[in-house]
Formats: sequence, C-alpha cells, structure tokens
Amino acid sequence: MKWTDTLDIAIALEEAHPGVDNVNLRYTDLHRWVLELDGFDDDPAKSNEKILEAIQMAWIDERD
Repeated sequence: MKWTDTLDIAIALEEAHPGVDNVNLRYTDLHRWVLELDGFDDDPAKSNEKILEAIQMAWIDERD
C-alpha cells in the first residue's frame, strides 16, 4: 500500500484498531498506525495533512 491507497488503508486500520475513536484522533497517531500496517510500503515523509485527513475520512466512512 501507498499513501494514495486511502480505502485500503482505511480498511486495514479498521481491522487493526476497531475500538479507536477515529473521529477524534491525532494525525501523529494516525501516521504511526499507517506506517505499522502490514503491507504498507511507502516513504513516511510523503504524507501530509491532506493525505491523513483523506485516510481519516475513508476510515470513518468504512466504519459506518
């Protein structure tokens, strides 16, 4: 997975952290959790607030 694979990342995050409040989270935590996902293979420095926000929104939608 790469930073642009927001839906795949959201699904993996929901599987890895099902009880987390994904609405009120810190982007530093989200960044770390994405880097820890199995199958994630991208440069940590390539993320930014816009990408993390898109991942968060996809994660919220995935849970609903």
